[in-house]
Amino acid sequence: MTARIVLLNGVGSAGKSSIARALQTITAAPFLHVQMDSFLEMLPDALQNHADGFSYETVRQDGKPAVMIRAGPVGERTLRGMHHAIAAMAGQGNDLIVDDVLCNGELSDYVELLSAFDLHLVGVIAPLEVLEAREARRADRLPGLARWQYGRVHAGMSYDLEVDTSLLTPLECARRIRQRFQL
Repeated sequence: MTARIVLLNGVGSAGKSSIARALQTITAAPFLHVQMDSFLEMLPDALQNHADGFSYETVRQDGKPAVMIRAGPVGERTLRGMHHAIAAMAGQGNDLIVDDVLCNGELSDYVELLSAFDLHLVGVIAPLEVLEAREARRADRLPGLARWQYGRVHAGMSYDLEVDTSLLTPLECARRIRQRFQL
C-alpha cells in the first residue's frame, strides 16, 4: 500500500500540531507526526539567529512588529534534509502527518520528492488577530512571527482542503481531514 502523507501548512500558532495530535487519535491506521520544529531544534543554539542557520530581524509591517526569517546555508540544508527524511519515512511505508510552514516556495520540492505517495495538502488558516493572540500566549514564539508569515505561507497555494482553526477545534479539523481523505 502506498504511504499517505497529510501535509499541514500554516502560520506558526495556527494549530497544526494540535490538529496532528488529534488526527493521530482518530485515524484507522497509525500516522507518524513529523514536525518542522523538531528539525529546527536539531541545530546548535549558536546557529539560531545566525546568518549560517536562521536569522531573525524585527521590521515594521502595517505599523506593527513583524519578525522576518532568513535561512542561511546550514538552515537551507536542514530544511532540504527534512524534506528528504519525510520521503524516506514514507518510502518505508509510514503514513505521515507533516506539520510545516511553507513560505519560501518549498512546495515544488515536496511535490517532486513525494510524488510516489498519496499526498494531501491541507491549509491550516486563521485570521491574523487570532494568530497574534495565540502567539502572545506562547513562550516559544517571537512576537511578530505570525505577522511576517501571514501573507507568505498561503500565497499561491492550492489546497486539497482548508481548515479554519478560529472556527473549529483541533478535533473538528482532524475529523474533516479524516473524512475528506478517508483516513
